[in-house]
Amino acid sequence: MKHIAIIPNNSKDIGLANTKRLVEFLCKKTKDTGVVLYMENSYEVIGMNVNYVPSSVLYDKTDYAVVLGGDGTILQRAAECAKRHIPILGINLGKVGFMAEVEIDDMEKALDKFLAGDFRIEKRMMMKAQIKRDGEVQIAFHALNDVVVSKSVGEKLICMELLTDGEEVNRYIADGLIIATPTGSTGYSISAGGPVVDPCMRLYVATPICAHMLSVRSAVLSSDKQINISLDGAYGGSDAVVTADGDIQGYIKDTDEVIITESEYDFELVRIGGQSFYDTLIKKLS
Repeated sequence: MKHIAIIPNNSKDIGLANTKRLVEFLCKKTKDTGVVLYMENSYEVIGMNVNYVPSSVLYDKTDYAVVLGGDGTILQRAAECAKRHIPILGINLGKVGFMAEVEIDDMEKALDKFLAGDFRIEKRMMMKAQIKRDGEVQIAFHALNDVVVSKSVGEKLICMELLTDGEEVNRYIADGLIIATPTGSTGYSISAGGPVVDPCMRLYVATPICAHMLSVRSAVLSSDKQINISLDGAYGGSDAVVTADGDIQGYIKDTDEVIITESEYDFELVRIGGQSFYDTLIKKLS
């Protein structure tokens, strides 16, 4: 018996109209197959014919997740699903949709293929990051797209030192520094001038944000090596904010370190269509 979690973004699916359409289709198609559908109990007032469970246990009861939203909605769920090896099928209600490949008009057709097992699982590397203070880990977290160290709002430029396995890569005087995975290379990183990377590769792209330097380029680094980022308060601001996939994780001062390694978890993405990453790239970013 397979369990499918339905995870909508109610700011994109106004009134959950598309979610209801999804539930009705799945209920009709799966009533004789033993598939069980779950949603978070915060949506129970909608009255759809599904099993509602608290968000705290939703993932532990799930084999697959169908996310209605965009790439940002998938990013919000990526770490919890990756830890439990739950593949995500993304239905695009956003604009770009590199990971949410199924357009809403094609939803039923795609779900027919999904239920018939006509799909593949694409694995993407994730990062694990730690903020260390006085040698002690303050917080640890995982990211699918990127980890960003950036200056606080209204503060002056920060000076950052980037090391890989203890060797200095560069020192940046900039608004910040993006460490992106291949999946994240088409996100914030590309906006800052970083290269596009095949999402199934395993590496990091380090790209400064608005660097105050005559010559600066992105650096492509091995995911087998540990990355360390620290501030030099003598040459710039002495505090910065650390975000992962767009969410603030913590703040650092010039005595702290951000340490990044490859996560032990891979993000698993359900792929149904035959369109390649490069087809999507040309279509979405041309």
